[in-house]
Amino acid sequence: MLRAPRPVARRAFPLPLLIPLLLVAAGVAAPCDPGVPGIPPPPGASAADFRLPALHAEPDPVAGGRIVDAHGREVLLRGVNVNAFVEYWAYAPALFTTYPFTGRDADLIAEIGWNTVRLLISWSRVEPAPGVYDEHYLDLVEEAVRLLEQRGIYTLVDLHQDAWGPSLATRPGEACGSPAFGWDGAPAWATLDEDELRCILIGPRELSPAVVRSFQNFWADAPGPGGVGIQTRYLRMLSHVAARFAPHDAVAGFDVMNEPNAFFFFPDVEGQFTDFTAAALQAVRAGEAEAGAPRRLVLLEPAITWADFGFGAPLPFPYDDQVVYAPHLYQGGISATPLSAAAFQQARDEAAALMGGAPVLSGEWGSDPRRAADPADDYFERHAALQDDFRFGATLWTWREACGDPHKAGDARAGRVPYVWGLFEVDCATNTTGGMRAPLVAALTRPALRAAPGPIGAVGWDPAAHRFQASGDAAAPGASFAVFWPRAEGPTRVEAVGLDALRSVPARGGHRFLVGRALGGPWSLTVEGSASP
Repeated sequence: MLRAPRPVARRAFPLPLLIPLLLVAAGVAAPCDPGVPGIPPPPGASAADFRLPALHAEPDPVAGGRIVDAHGREVLLRGVNVNAFVEYWAYAPALFTTYPFTGRDADLIAEIGWNTVRLLISWSRVEPAPGVYDEHYLDLVEEAVRLLEQRGIYTLVDLHQDAWGPSLATRPGEACGSPAFGWDGAPAWATLDEDELRCILIGPRELSPAVVRSFQNFWADAPGPGGVGIQTRYLRMLSHVAARFAPHDAVAGFDVMNEPNAFFFFPDVEGQFTDFTAAALQAVRAGEAEAGAPRRLVLLEPAITWADFGFGAPLPFPYDDQVVYAPHLYQGGISATPLSAAAFQQARDEAAALMGGAPVLSGEWGSDPRRAADPADDYFERHAALQDDFRFGATLWTWREACGDPHKAGDARAGRVPYVWGLFEVDCATNTTGGMRAPLVAALTRPALRAAPGPIGAVGWDPAAHRFQASGDAAAPGASFAVFWPRAEGPTRVEAVGLDALRSVPARGGHRFLVGRALGGPWSLTVEGSASP
C-alpha cells in the first residue's frame, strides 16, 4: 500500500495542460535531457557517447536492500533472459538451438520498457580447453553488452548451467528406462561423472547419476586435467570473465552460477556449497581488481531446491555489501507452489538473515506464454505487481526459444510438435519464426519506474484503473526520476508532490519517459492513463 507523504508542493496536471507537458502537440519531441541520466537517446539520435550510470547495492535488513545508481537514485532492474550465447546439447542436429542476438532484438526489448538483460554464457564456450579462454566468444558477448547499453539496458552476465553440461546425454546403447538429455554449462573435459549412468532413474534431470556425480566432484574440487581441481578451474574462469566485463558500467553484475545443483540431502554438500559461494564472490572481486574496475553486483543463487522446497540457501559467511540474493521465483509458473506474497517474503527474509539485507533480484520467472492470452489468467500481471510490492528486480524466462533447444526435447520424444516459450511465435513443424506474441507483449508492457529520486517507499501499477503511483520520503534535492510510459496508456492526468520540471522525452516504439526532478524530502507521483493510443 502506498504511504501518503506529507502534503508539500502538490501540482496536478489535467489533460489540457498535459498536452504541452507530454509534447505531443504538433509532434514535438524533447531531446534526451542530460539532467536525467540513464535515459537513452531517442531513435535516430546518435548513441555513440551514451553511457549508463554504474550501479551499486545498499543493504537494508529492515526494509530490504536497494540497487542504486551513481546519481543516488534507486533503480528497479526489470527485463528478460537472453540465451543467444549458450552452448546447448542438440537433440536434433538439423535444428538450431538458439537464435542470434541482434540490434533489432535490443530495440524490441527496449520497446517493452525493460532496462535489464540477464545474458547467459556457457563455461564450455568460455574455456573450451583447460586454461584456454576463447576471447572471440567474449568479444561477441561484449558486442551484445554495447548494443544493449545504447538502448539504456543494463546487462547481468550469467554463468549458466542446466543439469551440469551438454556432454551428459545418454550414450548410444546405454540401457536406460528414461534416457537423459544433455543440457548446457560445463565443458566435457571438466565433467567428472566417473562413468555413472546417464539416465533419469527418479525425479528431475538433476538427479541423473552422472549429473549428481559431476556436481559432487565439483563441490569437492576433485582434480581434473593437469591435476587442477575442477572448481578451481571454474573460479579462475569466473575471475577471467569478471576482469573482462567489470570495466563496463553497463554491466550491472555477475550471476556466479545458474541454479546450482546442491541437493542438501547428500553428505557435506551444504558446507561445500557455501564454500563455493564464498570462493566465487572472491573470484569476481579478484577479476575486478585485476582490471582496475569497481566492484559490481554479484548475484548469488540458492540451490535449485529453493523453488519447490523452499530451502537451499548457502550457510552464512562474511558476504560483502555488493551482493544480491537471486532466487528464481517460479511459484505459480512452473513450480507447483501457488504464486503469492509468501515466496517473495521468504526471499526478503533470507536476504536479511544471510546477507545483511541484500537487494533481491529474481533471475528467472515466467510461465507458458499462452496464459497471457487467457482473460481469466492474470499470472503475468500478478507476478509483476508482487515485484513492485517488494521492490524486487526480475528477469523473465525467456526472450527467444528455438525448436532445437533441449527444453523442447521432451516434446519431440513424446511425438509432440514442440511449443516454444519466449516473446515470439515459432512453428516447430516447419522451424519458422513468426511475429511477436501480442497478448504476452501487452501483459509485459506496463508503466515502470526506471529510477526514483531517492529510496522508494511504494510503487505500483493498477491495470484495471489504469493508474500508476510511486512515492518516497527522502529524495535528494534536484535528483531526477524517470518513468517508462507505454503509448497505449496515453496519460490523461498527472499529480506530483515534491517533484518539479515534469516533462516527457520520446522512447523507442512511440512510448515515452516521464521525467523530472525532486524538490527534496517526501515525493509522490500519480499518473492516470486512458488505455487508448
